[in-house]
Formats: sequence, C-alpha cells, structure tokens
Amino acid sequence: MRKLKQLRLTMTDTATTAPRSGLTLSRSLTFAVGTIPVSALTIALFVYLPHYLESHLAVPLMVVGGAWGLVRIIDLGIDLPLGYIMDHTRTAYGRYRVWLVAGAPVFMLGTYMLFLAPKGIGGAYLLVWLLVLYLGISILYLAHSAWAAGLAPQYDQRSRLFGILAAVGVAASVVELFVPIAAPLFGRTDAEGVQAMGWLVVLVTPIAIGIAAIRTPETVVTNIKKSHFASDLLDCLVLLKRPELIRLLASQMALTLGPGWMSTLYLFFFIQARGYTSQQATMLLVVYILSGVMGALATGRIATRFSKHHTLIATTSAYSIGLCFVMAVPKGSIIGAAPIMFWCGFMASGFDLMIRAMMADVGDEIRLDQGKERVSLLYAMLALGAKLAATLAVVLSSFLLARVGFNPLEGAANDHHAIVGLEWVFLAGPIVFVMLGGACIVGWKLDAERHARIRDALDKRDAQFDEAPILDSFPVRPPVAVLAAEPEANVSHLD
Repeated sequence: MRKLKQLRLTMTDTATTAPRSGLTLSRSLTFAVGTIPVSALTIALFVYLPHYLESHLAVPLMVVGGAWGLVRIIDLGIDLPLGYIMDHTRTAYGRYRVWLVAGAPVFMLGTYMLFLAPKGIGGAYLLVWLLVLYLGISILYLAHSAWAAGLAPQYDQRSRLFGILAAVGVAASVVELFVPIAAPLFGRTDAEGVQAMGWLVVLVTPIAIGIAAIRTPETVVTNIKKSHFASDLLDCLVLLKRPELIRLLASQMALTLGPGWMSTLYLFFFIQARGYTSQQATMLLVVYILSGVMGALATGRIATRFSKHHTLIATTSAYSIGLCFVMAVPKGSIIGAAPIMFWCGFMASGFDLMIRAMMADVGDEIRLDQGKERVSLLYAMLALGAKLAATLAVVLSSFLLARVGFNPLEGAANDHHAIVGLEWVFLAGPIVFVMLGGACIVGWKLDAERHARIRDALDKRDAQFDEAPILDSFPVRPPVAVLAAEPEANVSHLD
C-alpha cells in the first residue's frame, strides 16, 4: 500500500510538469513534425496521382473518377465514429498517442499501394487502397489535432502552436512539390517523379510520427461522468445546438469552399484568361504556397495580440480584397501577379489554423459543461464539413463554368463571352465564400477572458481527479502504476 501511494505521488509530481506548465518552441516544433506526412501527401494525392493513374497506368477516366467519388462518399461516414472512439480511448500510453502511432502504417500502406501500383490495376484495386489511405489520413489528422488541443491548453498557446503546425505543414507541401520538378534534372520521367513523391511520404512517415509520439508528453484527462452510448448520443445531439459550434462549422465549410473553388479553376483562369503558360502558372502557385509558411507563423503571432476571431475576420477580408486586384495585373506578367499571389497565400494560411485553435477552445467549454472529452469528435465534425465543402466546390464551379459556355478541353477555342464568364466565376466564388466564412465569426463571444475562466474551472475540477500523465519519452512498458493507483483513488473508470 505504501508503494502504491509513493507511485501515485510520483505521477502527480509529473503531472505538474506536464504540458500545462508551458509549451516551449522546441516542444512545439517536435510535435509539429507529426503533421508532415499528411501535409506532404495532399498535393501529390489531388494534383499528381489522378493524372499518373490515367496517363502512366492507363486507368480509364471513368474508373478513376468513379472510384474517387465512391470513396469520398464512404469517407464521409468515417470521421464521426472515429472521433467518438478516440475520445473514449484510454490506455497506459495515452489517448491520442496510440492512435497516431496506429494510423502511420495504415497511411503508409495506402500511399505505397497507390503511388507504386502495378500496371493493369482496375477499379476494385483503386477503391480498396483509396479507402485504406483515406482511413489513415483521418486517423492521423484527428489524433494530431485533438492532441494539439490538449498540449496547448491556454488561449494564446493554441494560436502559436497551430500557427507552427500550419507553417510546418506548408513547408512539407513545398518540399513535396519540388520532387516532380527536380525529377527531370536527375534523368527521371514524370511518372518516376510521381513515384518518388510516394516514396518520400512513405519513408518520412515513421520518422515524423515517431519523433512526435516519442518526444511529446500527453496528459489524459479523466471524464467525470460515465459514458453510455445512449447518453453520449444525446449529448452529441445537444452539441449541434451550440451557437459556437454551428458558427465554426459554417465558417470551416465556407473557408474550404472558397479556396477549393479557386484551386479547381486555377489553371483554366491563369492560362486561358490571363495568358500565362503552364510553367508560369505553376511558379505562381509555388509563390502562393510558400507565402503560407510566413503567413501561418505571423497569423499565429498576431492572434495572441488581437484574439483568434478578430484575426480570422481580418485575414478573410484581406484575402478577398487582394484577390480583387488579380484582374488589374497585365496579362502574362509574373512580376505583377507574384505579389498578389503572395498576399492571398499569406492570408489563406490563417484560415484553417484559426478554426482549429478556436475549436479547441469550444472543446474546453463543452468538457466543462458535459464532463466528458469531446475534442476528437469536434475535429471530426470539422473534417466532415471540410470534405463536404471540397466536393461542393468542384461541383458548383464546374456547373457554373459550363453555364457560361466555357470549353475546358485542351486546345479548345473559347470566345470572349466564355472567357469573361470564366473570370467572373473564378473570382466570385472565393471572394463570396471567404467573406461569408469571416462573417460567421462576427460577434464571437469565446474570447481570451471567457476562456481563461473556463480553463480555471477545468483545472480546479481536474485537480480533484487523478490524471494519467505520459512522460516526455515513450515508455518501454506500460506505466502500470497509474492503472494500479486508480481504484484506491476512487476516480472514474477507464473510458
């Protein structure tokens, strides 16, 4: 009995030095490494992989499109159950750490089987491995986001941490983007360049996830109310009535739809309407993406002075204003367009990071009200909204493009009326939806002062229950002392 008390005292002392005591830059960067795999894969998955499958592997267009569409529909039903299960996970190694580690091999396997696929594959092969890959992406994204919310419990900490996460993610995307650009310099074909993108992601994933999982501490808070599926379902339905949650979900969808709309029409607009070559349009895209590194860091810093919601409103307004100046640049002018693309990329980098940081604040308020951790479920809702909006961006922009009479086929001759229609469609979508995303946050009440009161109440309540702090380094075997000490302490059950 004396040993058990000594063990509990030791672990309680560790809790006081857990992430709540402060979040250093080195710890933030260590944790941010975990965002590299998914961030690096994004451009390769959506821009390069479909073309590689269709051109190099000769997979029919209808097969690629049908498999992708069906997987996206199935994928919509994955995030919410996954988020619910994550919130109810409690192991000796942590809550989100185990999911991050478990998601890595799933993600790696899906990436390898798609980017290194053999010739002659069909729809069934593509469908199965796309499902595996999207499952891996969902696990890594939800686990990493939810862990970030707990790692940075304070209001301003979250702005800085999510800013660093976004900056590291953008940098990973840029590095991945240069792989196919550099491939010809080493005598490689375009197809081999795409394969190299897949190999890079596969090789870097265990390193990045391992660093984040091993070197980042995790404190698993105890739910003060027992969980039953019926009561949890009722609680989740109550969540959908919360104004803050509705606002963030609407803003997330609008801020995904706007830039997604722009991405869908990007090459059409810059090549056929503004007179740039494909290479010049790609160079401007690199400028747009690169500016996100500085934009993410600056946005996170600015939010610590002017609050998250004010920063989000300001960046959405600045993005929309900047996009209006695209038409003022002389056609084909790289020098004229580069500053505008830099400005828009700089501002757009703050959209997702502010939404995610604000959702972490909402998660604290919900845990205070319901007595249960819901942060994974909340991020699953964000992910679901983003996926719906991304799909809607393609559907709406393509529909309007057809309505104005634009012909997207390579080499097609479009008249002045079709080009003008393309310009209006390209500009109207991003400007309208990005402004709408900022408008959803006007009048936001969960500011730094209110969140400080919430955190104070949570900390006082959490102090009454034993937590299961996880040490800075990954333990060789489960810290059984935590599990053994719980019954005597009369704390809540394992979720």
